[in-house]
This record gives sequence, structure tokens and C-alpha cells, in this order.
Amino acid sequence: MSGTEDIQAAIDRTRADLAATLNELEEKLNVPKQLGIKAHQAKVSFSKDPKPFLAAAAAVAAAVGGLTLIALRRR
Repeated sequence: MSGTEDIQAAIDRTRADLAATLNELEEKLNVPKQLGIKAHQAKVSFSKDPKPFLAAAAAVAAAVGGLTLIALRRR
């Protein structure tokens, strides 16, 4: 290869690397897409074993109930 061809090959590699980096950034910064992915992962995880989700829901319900009781007693 001549010097010009080497330079062009380096430019092409750099351009491809930059395009890949920009695509990765777009994936990370696309909030609606990320929410969709996380929602799908949660659905799959829930369908495999719902116990942790049910335990978390029970804990939240207990916390809300406890805070409600405290608020009502202070009146």
C-alpha cells in the first residue's frame, strides 16, 4: 500500500469506530427505549419467579400502612 492508501484505511477505521461509539451513546441515551428494555426484563424476571416482586409489594404496602397509622395518630 502506498502512503495515501494507508491514510485512507486509517480514516475509514476511525470513521467506523466513531460510528460505533455514536451508536452506543444513542442506545444509552434513548430513555424510552431503555425503559422498554427494562420493562421487558422485569416481565421476564417476574414470570420466572414472582416471589421477590410480591415481597417488595408487601413491604411497600406495609410501609405505606405504617406511615398512614402514624399520620392518623398524630391528629
